[in-house]
Amino acid sequence: VNKGEFPNERGDKATSKRDFVYVKQNEPEEIFSLLRKVVTSGLQRHGLKPSDMVVLTPMNRGIAGTQRLNQELQMLLNPPRKGEPTITRFGTEYRVNDRVMQIRNNYDKFVFNGDMGRITAINKEDGEVYVTFGSKEHCYQTMEMSELVLAYAISIHKSQGSEFNAVVIPIFMQHFMLLQRNLIYTAITRAKKLCILAGQPRAIAMGVKKGESVARITFLKQFLTSDLEAR
Repeated sequence: VNKGEFPNERGDKATSKRDFVYVKQNEPEEIFSLLRKVVTSGLQRHGLKPSDMVVLTPMNRGIAGTQRLNQELQMLLNPPRKGEPTITRFGTEYRVNDRVMQIRNNYDKFVFNGDMGRITAINKEDGEVYVTFGSKEHCYQTMEMSELVLAYAISIHKSQGSEFNAVVIPIFMQHFMLLQRNLIYTAITRAKKLCILAGQPRAIAMGVKKGESVARITFLKQFLTSDLEAR
């Protein structure tokens, strides 16, 4: 990818035993059937569980965006159970065992943007949701739920600095505005044991061929070689 070359595409099945698989898909809607295959059989072949998997996608909106993918994955991985309390906020129903992500810094709870946790309890009467991050459990009031989103699927941008045992990366032409080499490289390198790249060859090739077009101005050289007051 860093050389501008299309990723090695040996093997075209989600159930392959290879640790990197490319699955050609012509339409974004095909990603849903692929995810079902990955969850039901693909992960087990690698000794992995559904909880080891995350979907990394360039955008939040669209058929292959985080919002739609999270709806589908929640029904697949954590369907509603009769009698179990849920809480709905901003059109999203949250359930016990849902994987969630903090999307803004909360210094009172010492939970920060990008931290991922799991809902461990819901008190619907009092409007409280309990989320465990690592070994610490935090209580979120209803008004604080805007700080959380479902995290079965997250944006590639949000995944920077994290690693996951298994990642699925859908890349389609609907993402064309964001497609570039470093984005695809970042997504692939988040995987520790299994990476499944899925999508349209044209879209992936476009991203791989497009190097970073925005110059980064950091003043690092000046900072290291001069007596800046900001040092």
